Amino acid sequence: MDLRTRIGEALKEAMRSKDALRVGVLRMAGAAIKDRDIAARGEGQPSPVPEDGVIAVLAKMVRQRQESARAYDEAGRADLAERERAEAAVLEAFLPRALSEAETEAAVEAAIAETGATAVKDMGRVMAALKARHAGAIDMGRAGALVKARLSA
Repeated sequence: MDLRTRIGEALKEAMRSKDALRVGVLRMAGAAIKDRDIAARGEGQPSPVPEDGVIAVLAKMVRQRQESARAYDEAGRADLAERERAEAAVLEAFLPRALSEAETEAAVEAAIAETGATAVKDMGRVMAALKARHAGAIDMGRAGALVKARLSA
């Protein structure tokens, strides 16, 4: 079952169980995916966007909620921070399992070997390989730091 269908089914189930938080989050996710489809059509890309595009939309939504939760924590608004974390948890259920630190390091090493990268100037190729192979499952910020450190050495 593709991701769009899973989100739609989860929305129906949340509506049946009257889970207001899940209903709101899943409707927001559906709207964001539709917005991405419309934008893709305008850019001449395939519409509806492929599965990796949907994963990217959901990953962005999770990151936004995590950043908001940190901001609310710093402002002393624990109630709002907790709601943002709950929304992120709903969205994370649809994303691929995140790679552990060791798995991320192994993926970086494999991508460097695969692309034959030897210097920092090759970082773009390595990052593209990581994104293609581990979309949604790897923290690209952490991976970028690892690639840069490995290629700088």
